[in-house]
Amino acid sequence: MYIIDSHCHLDFPELFTELEQKVQNAHQADVKYMQTICTKISEFSTIENIANQQESIFCSVGTHPNNVANEKKYIAEDIIALTKGPKVIGIGETGLDYYYEDSPRLAQKESFIEHIKAAINTQLPVIIHTRNADADTLDILKETLKENSYPALIHCFTASEEFAKSVLDLGLYISISGIVTFKNSNDLRGIVKKIPLDRLLIETDAPYLAPVPRRGKTNEPAYTKYTAEFIADLCGISYEDLAQHTSQNFFTLFNKAHKYVKSS
Repeated sequence: MYIIDSHCHLDFPELFTELEQKVQNAHQADVKYMQTICTKISEFSTIENIANQQESIFCSVGTHPNNVANEKKYIAEDIIALTKGPKVIGIGETGLDYYYEDSPRLAQKESFIEHIKAAINTQLPVIIHTRNADADTLDILKETLKENSYPALIHCFTASEEFAKSVLDLGLYISISGIVTFKNSNDLRGIVKKIPLDRLLIETDAPYLAPVPRRGKTNEPAYTKYTAEFIADLCGISYEDLAQHTSQNFFTLFNKAHKYVKSS
C-alpha cells in the first residue's frame, strides 16, 4: 500500500539542496512515487535529470502561466520534442493565472493552447493551473475538447463546485493539495466529498502549501500522507482505500508512468 505525490517541485532550492533526504523521507511515509513539475521549459533539462537519477520520480515539461512573459515563445513542436524520455509523463504545468492585474492574458492563452496541442499529439496529460481565470480556462477546454480528445487534470484545485462539475463532465481529473486541511477551506472540503473517487489525485505542490499539522513549514513529498489521511477521514473511507484509488487514478491518467513501472 502506497500513495503518490502527483505534483511537486523538486528542482526548487528548498528541496533540491536536500533531495536525497527528501526522497528518503517520502519513501518512509509510504510515498512511493512522485512527479516533479516543470515550470520553465528553459530549465527542463534539470527537471528531467532529477527524474532520471531517481527511480521513484517522474517529471513533466511545460511553462507555468506566470513564467510565460519571461520565457521564449515555445510552440507545440518544441514541447513534443522534449517528451521522448522515459520519465517524462505529463505536459505542464500550464494554464491561466489572472491573480496579478498585469498578467499577460493573451500570451498565457496562446501558451496554454500550444501545451494542449502537444498533449493532443502525445496523449500525455495536461497539468492545468487555473487561478482567477476559471471562465477562460473552461472556454479553452471546451473548445479544444470539441475537436480532439486529450487527458488532463486540474492541479491544486481551489475553484468552485460549479467549475468542478464542469471539468469532471469534460472527463478531467482533479488533484487536491494540503489546502484542504486549512481551517478556512470549508467550501473546498464540501467539494472534495463530491469528487468521484475514480477522478481524484493528491499532491503537495511542495515546497509550498504544507498541510496541517506542518502548515508554515517547507512542504515536501512526505507530507502527502497528511493530506491523504485528512481526505480519507473527510470522505468516510479508509486510508487504504484512498491510497489505492488515488494511486490507481495516477497510473490511469499518467499511463506512460504505468508502462514504465511495469517494464522496470
